[in-house]
Amino acid sequence: MSAIRRLPAALLIAVSWTAGGCTQPASTPTRERILINAEPFELELANDDASRAYGLMGRTEIPPHGGMLFIFPDADIRSFWMGDCLVDIDIIFLDPQGRITATHQMRAEPPRRAHETKDTYRSRLAEYSSVHPAQFAIELAAGTLKELNLEVEDKIALDLRRLKALAR
Repeated sequence: MSAIRRLPAALLIAVSWTAGGCTQPASTPTRERILINAEPFELELANDDASRAYGLMGRTEIPPHGGMLFIFPDADIRSFWMGDCLVDIDIIFLDPQGRITATHQMRAEPPRRAHETKDTYRSRLAEYSSVHPAQFAIELAAGTLKELNLEVEDKIALDLRRLKALAR
C-alpha cells in the first residue's frame, strides 16, 4: 500500500487544495475609517440587502466615534425608520458625490407590542427621508450631529469609487 493511500481523506483534500493553488478570495472589508469635520470615525459597513435591513437594530449603545455606513448600489430617495432600535441615532444621507442631502436625529420608538402585527408596527414608526437621491447613509451615536455642526450640501470625504464597488 502506498503512503498516499494511508493518509486520511481530509488531509488529502487539504493537500490537493493547497497544491492546486486554490486560495481564499480577498475578504470584503467590514469597517471604514473616515473623517467628518476632522473627527475620526470607524464605521461598520452595510453594503448588501441583509446588512442594510438589519442596520444597528438591537444595539444598546453606539460608540462615540462608531456607527454604520450604508452603501447602496444606486442613488435613490431613501427612508429609514427605527424599528427594533433601542437607542437614539443620528443619520446623515449623502448623494453619490458625498454631499449631505439631509440629516435627522432619529428617536428610538416603543417596541412592537405582543398583539401588534409587523405591518401595524411598521406603519406607526416615523420615517426619516434623504429628501434627495442618496447613495450613502451614515448612522452615528445620538448627539453627534450637533457636535459636528454639519449642514445640507456639506461634503464628507469618502473613497467613493471603492465604496460604490462594494455595494451589493
